[in-house]
Amino acid sequence: MTDVSGLLDRAAQGDAAANPALFAALHAELHTLARSAMRSERNDHTLQPTALVNEAFLRLVKTPVSWSSRAHFFSASARVMRRILIEHARANHAEKRQGDRQKLEFKEPMVLVESDPEQLLSIDAALVRFAAIDPRAAHVVELRFFVGMSVEETAKILELSERTVKRDWDFARVWLERELRTLRPG
Repeated sequence: MTDVSGLLDRAAQGDAAANPALFAALHAELHTLARSAMRSERNDHTLQPTALVNEAFLRLVKTPVSWSSRAHFFSASARVMRRILIEHARANHAEKRQGDRQKLEFKEPMVLVESDPEQLLSIDAALVRFAAIDPRAAHVVELRFFVGMSVEETAKILELSERTVKRDWDFARVWLERELRTLRPG
């Protein structure tokens, strides 16, 4: 197995030659992360998991960052993938407006069924506001809701206990549901 930590260090120091090896070493895991993130998208989504992986990786290595751990890299990857999906939703929303909205509830399992761009943008805006209140819990939401990670996977990535993840998730869910209800009464 390739020394991912060494490759991350080399990439952080600006060694562009480390990027292809790093991409090869992490591609399968990034693709799994992208598939999880795409699980909450419409079936006819024009962005595919491979394109999401490629775009996320390019953004991650564009500016050398010192990765404290493999978990730090994957946590950043999840955030970048979320941003890409939000940008894609904004572009799609600007092109067309669709109806057939469904009520959103933050429940198990974490899959957003047939989300429309406007709904996704509302969720993102609420999550940005929530991050100002509780950044850690907002990160839990990113990983659970946008990427579809389990409590156990989220705890591992964030280096938290499962109990803390559940507590953050419960608090975030209540706050976000209330926030989204005030934006769209009914």
